[in-house]
Amino acid sequence: MPATPREVSESYWRAEESRDIARILSHFHEDAVFHPVSGPLHGHAEIRTFYDAMGDTFPGLEVTITHEIGSGDEACLEWEAVLIDHDGARIPIRGVNVVRVRDGRFDSVRAYFDPTQFPTPGGRR
Repeated sequence: MPATPREVSESYWRAEESRDIARILSHFHEDAVFHPVSGPLHGHAEIRTFYDAMGDTFPGLEVTITHEIGSGDEACLEWEAVLIDHDGARIPIRGVNVVRVRDGRFDSVRAYFDPTQFPTPGGRR
């Protein structure tokens, strides 16, 4: 039985928390599309750039799913997260991922969050 969108998402967030890029990408099909607020990323090579940058800037991460609306192979998952920078500062953020899975991996992910929640260079928000 294929994994549900929530099960895939929970596994993906545990992988993202580990900052292991190979583990993160294993949750995406090779031809998946990831839509962070910066625009669409197609396939593993482009998707990797997002996670490389996030891991470089925020080596720590904690994610909790707070609400789910699902329908078959699609789900909308509201989440709360804490980004942890190199100095140990904890930055809370909230957002929503709309996901579609195929054969137990993401076919598409749309991530909605407020980029102004992230500190700017120099530590200001």
